[in-house]
Amino acid sequence: MNSNYYPLANMKKSVAKLKASAHIDLPTLEYGQYHLILTPASKWPQGSAKHWHKEKGRVRVDLAAQPNTTPLSKDEPEIVPLTRCALLDASVRKCFNSEPPIPMKTHIMTHEATDPGADTHEIRLEWEYEGDSKTPTLLYLTMVCPYKPARDARTQSVEAGEGLSLS
Repeated sequence: MNSNYYPLANMKKSVAKLKASAHIDLPTLEYGQYHLILTPASKWPQGSAKHWHKEKGRVRVDLAAQPNTTPLSKDEPEIVPLTRCALLDASVRKCFNSEPPIPMKTHIMTHEATDPGADTHEIRLEWEYEGDSKTPTLLYLTMVCPYKPARDARTQSVEAGEGLSLS
């Protein structure tokens, strides 16, 4: 998946593909809407695309219940979305709608059983900036999925989204 968002040349191709799609509107883009447009279900590892809509919904419900106090970025410190879900949406919109677009590197991981909030999704967003400026040049987006006790290793891997963060 990361090859859709990084490096900049690939992000530009993805933006062009999304602009050409009748199934999405970049100015109102939300996290999760663009994944199946950029990578068809047939190309997802281990059939994981069939779980995408359900898992995306769970992510959005979990993050919408988490208040946010983090500003969007250094260049827009006055924008503080009310929830972690709104922060995630604003961050990906910023990446896809900026000129030039801002590349992203995504990482999917799973909480450890002992983590605080191990039963819910979490996001970690880190912007990289151009030198000492406040101009973002890269977003590191980490999605931390809920801990689930081991069952079948393949099922747990797909449910956790492992393999979805392809380089």
